[in-house]
Amino acid sequence: MVKIAPSVLSADFGRLAAEVAKIEAAADLLHVDVMDGHFVPNLTIGPPVVEAIHRYTRLPLDVHLMLEAPERFVEAFARAGAASLTVHVEACPHLHRTIQQIHEAGVRAGVALNPATPIQTVEHILDQVDLLLVMSVNPGFGGQTFIPFSLAKIEALARRLDRGEPRPELEVDGGIHVENCLEVAEAGASILVAGSAVFGTTDPGAAVLQLRERAGEGYKKRRARRRVRV
Repeated sequence: MVKIAPSVLSADFGRLAAEVAKIEAAADLLHVDVMDGHFVPNLTIGPPVVEAIHRYTRLPLDVHLMLEAPERFVEAFARAGAASLTVHVEACPHLHRTIQQIHEAGVRAGVALNPATPIQTVEHILDQVDLLLVMSVNPGFGGQTFIPFSLAKIEALARRLDRGEPRPELEVDGGIHVENCLEVAEAGASILVAGSAVFGTTDPGAAVLQLRERAGEGYKKRRARRRVRV
């Protein structure tokens, strides 16, 4: 099964509770992008907004910290209601320590890789994390186009994860829409983050269901291909 995580970055922030309500019954997670204007060229929200969202939804909050020195904010976002906190390998000189800190705060730990960052940078922490996030656009803005070489990266990382136990979830964020979600899921993604493909439509809940259906086809294709190889 492939999970769909709508990104609130593409929602109407003036009507955030109402926007989240539109996808409440259909989505699996709610993806929350936190940007500091330094690690990425944009500035979004802090712990108070995450806490407010948490009060109005049953969905687990998948909080993506696009921050310099994210370890400074782990405790605050955990208290605000994050179910998972994902940090960037590029921003964490002491990545193993930061992962430990996230787990000690009582939430799931994720690590994200920018498009040009090789998967070898996370090789030694694969058994320490709950999810890995492949950025398929350069982070900082919503509505970007999926970078084609990301597919090969997703496939390579999925093959590596298939050899380990426990297997972290493999999340993909950037340029996901109904036309490409099948091939992204077939490459090995288990969580798809979608922003404008959900909140940019007239019926966000239906858009989530359509993404899940198409991604499910890709998931089935990947399972069938793996059985043939075995």
